Parts: sequence; structure tokens; C-alpha cells
Amino acid sequence: MPKYTTQDIRNIALAGQGASGKTTLVEALLHKTGMIQSPGSIEKKNTVCDFDPEEKEHQHSLNSAVVSCDHAGHHINLIDTPGMLEFSGHALSALTAVETVAVVMTAQHGVDMVARRIMERAAERKLSRIIIVNKIDAEDVNLEQVMNEIQESFGKECLPINLPSGGGTAIVDVFNKADGDVDFGSVADAHTAIVDQVVEMDEDLMATYLDKGEVSPEQLHTPFTNALKEGHLVPVCFVSARQGVGVAELLEIFSNMMPNPMEGNGQEFERKMEEGLEAVEVTSDASKPIVAHVFKVTADPFIGKLGVFRIFQGTVKKESQLHIGDEKKTFKVGHLLSLQGKEHTEVDAGIPGDICAVAKIDEIRFDAVLRDKIDGGDVRLQPMDFPKPMNGFAIEAKSRGDEQKIGKALTSMEAEDPCFSVERNVTTHETVIYGLGDMHLRVILKKMKNRYNVEVDTHPPKIAYRETITRNAEGHHRHKKQTGGAGQFGEVFLRISPVERGGGFEFANNLFGGSIPRQYVPAVEKGIRLVMEHGAIAGYPLQDIKVSVYDGKHHPVDSKEVAFVMASKKAFIDAIHKAKPVILEPVVHMDIIVPEGNMGDIAGDLSSKRGRLQGSDTLPGGMLHISAQAPLAELGQYQSQLKAVTAGQGSYTMQLSHYEPVPPNVQQQIIDQYKPKAEEDS
Repeated sequence: MPKYTTQDIRNIALAGQGASGKTTLVEALLHKTGMIQSPGSIEKKNTVCDFDPEEKEHQHSLNSAVVSCDHAGHHINLIDTPGMLEFSGHALSALTAVETVAVVMTAQHGVDMVARRIMERAAERKLSRIIIVNKIDAEDVNLEQVMNEIQESFGKECLPINLPSGGGTAIVDVFNKADGDVDFGSVADAHTAIVDQVVEMDEDLMATYLDKGEVSPEQLHTPFTNALKEGHLVPVCFVSARQGVGVAELLEIFSNMMPNPMEGNGQEFERKMEEGLEAVEVTSDASKPIVAHVFKVTADPFIGKLGVFRIFQGTVKKESQLHIGDEKKTFKVGHLLSLQGKEHTEVDAGIPGDICAVAKIDEIRFDAVLRDKIDGGDVRLQPMDFPKPMNGFAIEAKSRGDEQKIGKALTSMEAEDPCFSVERNVTTHETVIYGLGDMHLRVILKKMKNRYNVEVDTHPPKIAYRETITRNAEGHHRHKKQTGGAGQFGEVFLRISPVERGGGFEFANNLFGGSIPRQYVPAVEKGIRLVMEHGAIAGYPLQDIKVSVYDGKHHPVDSKEVAFVMASKKAFIDAIHKAKPVILEPVVHMDIIVPEGNMGDIAGDLSSKRGRLQGSDTLPGGMLHISAQAPLAELGQYQSQLKAVTAGQGSYTMQLSHYEPVPPNVQQQIIDQYKPKAEEDS
């Protein structure tokens, strides 16, 4: 068993913009606690967390990494997450494993877009939040302005728990003391502000405070934790990770002030039942049945699959038998691992709050709940809303015979990354990989080459248009075929109507009087679904249509299933052509980062692509964040165009927003290009 208890554990995810210094800060924390002899650096490519070849090459975190350290009797699990938007899936998945999110930003740049998003997501999951302002010793920084910007962006509940002193060479605690020299503001005012905020969580303590004018730090511990849980307080602290300034103080804050697994807001679990979802109570009780959640999976052709999980309830030991989800089959925990970057250490047991891993369990999967007892219904963690990948590459094997290797590699990559997906598009007959950006996909392909020794050719994928209708209509077809033997006969009358966007497909049987015998109704629906799948005007799947069959005729001898399939297909197509059909195209939401001087160029270019600007924010370093929407069909070469316009400084991500009708001239072009296969009227 571990030497620490659940109360001693602190689980903290470090999140924030790329280059904010998260990985360097982890190095400083590990060095300060004696876990490493000297801090590594991104430039020397020797940090504990950035150990993948791709991370060393790009000098950015591309995956989340788990490390731990011990300080003052506490066991601190740290998850270093990627800061680039294209790899946000790994950052968001880490939020399911912690009680606290530490949002790291730089003193030079202040509040950035990633910080805003992480603060919002952490609040949605009711996680405690702390803001760390890094690089406080940099030249020409205005820390008071950064503090004001934090409060303007996230609210007056963001209060400094310490303040920089001596030009960023030292830190002064303002929570436990009310005097000292600082670079901006007043220690006394900062102390009063944060104590006032905390005592509001306890009426009796507030009365004591108002009566005596002061309360002890011990009295503030519980209301401080409650204030974090309720989002009533977001502490702000200052560090220089590279110089070690504020690192010791940060360790004290993590150890003594951040919630343990029994104090933090627990993650919400739910059970899928026939009548819907019901909440499942999970407590940090080591004696209860095991409940653990897999938040990270990595696959390696030599090491095998590694599943990293957070234990929420029960004690996982060697030889434990665990179910994956609601699968009846169990796997045995032969080797229970503790992670320190890429290093794995075997441990005897994991208690509630621990982050552990198991290797070489092929069935383990991302987002699975592990249990030692199945007591009805599939238990799952409340789902994380991940960005939908929309950047696509169509791929083909470079070498003949590599298709199977490519399939295996893609399956492994898809299992690792919640924002990477693979689709075999039956409409366009392409294998398409989707990610959050060009760099995201190229890193995936580089991993495939390095790990599985397979390479692919890429090209822009064809656009997955959809078809739908805009008004009600009726359709009719009589299928009659007479041969030397038995004939075929079926007649179908149907009505169609549009449903709201995203409504899918509805089929209604409004027949009466036996006009079409009951046994042929499934054949009628089958014919309709064939058209839904293959389209009616341009060969793209149909959506958002209600079809009701209200009449028909049959023959006691010649009526057969195939006759009603054919009749319903033709009747449906007849109705669609009367219902003013339209082609829908995918419209994506774009987040574009460019130098401020390129705003005009980007706006003009988007306008030429039928795009719409939705807003912009100034970012650190003279950069601009532009929000926009544009049709996916217009963005095939956008990566290269953006690089050309911004001299390589621009980047973007996009995700599906909605489908909307294409302009009439574009629709006619698509229809003209469509050459439907000849159908046999048999």
C-alpha cells in the first residue's frame, strides 16, 4: 500500500497557452522536491514530460504527461498538458482526472485565448482553479496590468495569494501575512481582500472576523476549500519557473491549500438504464468496489497499449480482476504502474485519488470505466465535450500491400486521441483522417511512420455534402414487371416533409385497409432508406426528412419484396424532385491566429470564400485571434494560403458548426458534375 492516504493526495492539471512555461514549471517542481537532480529544458530536449520524438522535434508538448512528487507529507500528481489548440483533446481529457486546474500564463502576454477556454471548461466541470503567472522576471512586464486583466476577464473572485517583490526576484505571501514590500499594490490590501472573500463562505467565521478583525490560517482552511469548490475564489500566484522564484511557495500552496480527492467536487458518474440515465454515487472510500476512469491511452508496437486511469473509489491491487465498462469478461492487473513521464514504476496498490496505469491490455480504451463488480447498467463518467475534428486528409498507401499495416496504425492513433478520427466515406470512396488542424494531422502521420514504419500519400478530401428538401410533396410509383414466369408488382403512394435541421430520418406507416400487406412494409422502408443513403439529385446522403406511406396496391401472386423496394425507391425520388430539394454543405467554425497587421488580408480572403467574421481578440505578442465561419468546401488549401499571407506565422483550427444550403449556382455545378450510375429496371 502507498505510504500516503487519499487525504494526502493532490491532483493538479497544468494547462494554458503553448510556450507559457508549463513543462519548465514541472521541471522546477520536480527539482525542488528532489525527484530530479537538475531541471531539464525544452531547448536541450531533456525534460521529463516532453519525451516523445515528435515533442522534441517541435519543442512543444503534444500529449499529456503524468508525473508526481512528494512535499511536506503530501503526494502531488501533476499532469502537464499541451497548450496548442490543435492538441486540446489531450488537455481536456486530463480535466477528468483532477480536482484542480492550474492555468498558466506569462507575465509578458497575460490572458490568452487558451487560458479563457480552459478556465471556462474547468468551471463547467466544477473544478477548483488557480492561476499561475509565469516569467515574472522578464523585461518590460507590467504585473499590475496583468492582474487587472485577469480580474476583467474572469471576475473579481480572482485574487492574489502572493505578490512579486524585488522586480520579480522574490515572492511575498499575502494570505498568511499583512506586511511586506511588493512590486505593485499593497500586501495589507491584498491580505484583506482574500480573507474577506474566504470568510464569506462561513457565517460564524465571518462574525468572528468582523468582531476581532482577524482569524487564524487554520480557521480559514475549510472555507478556503469551499470557496475554491464553489468558484467563489480563484487564487492567483506568481512564479519564474526558469529561475525558481516562487516555486517553493507554489509547492506550499499545492500541498496545503488545494483540495484533496475527498474535499474537491467529485466527477459525476452516471449509469445507462433502459429508462434513461441515472446518477451513480461514487465516494473516495478505499473499501468500496473499484471505480476508475481511463483518461489517457497510448499504443506502441513494442511496449503495447498503456491505459492510464484515475481511481475514484476502491483499492486497485495486483491481481485485481477488472471489468472494462459493462463487459462481462475481466482482465487481471498483473502489473500496476506509477508514471513519471516515460518511466514506469511498479506499485503494489492504488487508492482513491491515485493515478495509475496498466500495460498490454488490448481491450482497454479511452474513457472506459474500470470496475471489479458489475451491478446493473453501464457506468460512465459524465462525457467531456471535445471539439469535433474537421480538418481532413484523404490518404492512400504509398506502398502496395501496406493497407493492413495502415489500418492497424490508424486504429491505434484513433484510440489515443479523442480529437482524431478515421472515416471510410462511402459517398466519396475515400479513407479520410480528421483532426483539429494541419499540424495535428501531420504529427499523427509522423507517429505512424516512426512507430509502424508506414507512409501514406495525402490529398484534400472530397466534401461530404448532404441533400434535403424544403417543402412537402407526394410521390407515387407502380413497379410492374412481367416475365415468362412469375411477375413483379408493387405500387406505393407516399408523402414527404422536411424536419428541423439535425432531425435525421423519420418513417411513418399510415396505411389502412391492407392496401399494402404488413409483410411488405419493411421492404417499402428499405427502398426509402436506400435513397436516403445514396441521394436523389447529386449522389449525397439525404437527411432531415419525414416519409409517410399512406396507400398502395399489391397483387396476390406477383407482389414480392423486391417489387415494393423498387416501387418505394422510385416513389421517393419522385417526391423529392417535387419538394424543392437542396444540397447542404458543412460550415465550420474557425479560430485563426495571425499577426495584427494581417487582419485586413484575412478578412478579405474569408469574404472571397463565402466566410463570415464573428469577432476578434488581441493576443500577446502583437497577434490577433479571429473567430469566423466558412464553408468547408472553400478551405481546401487554406493552410498554405494562410502561411503565405502571414509569412508562416498564422495558424488555425476549425470544427463543424452546422450544415446550410449551398448557393443556387454552386448547387447547379454540383448536380452537373454528378453522373449517376445507370439503374436496372428489373
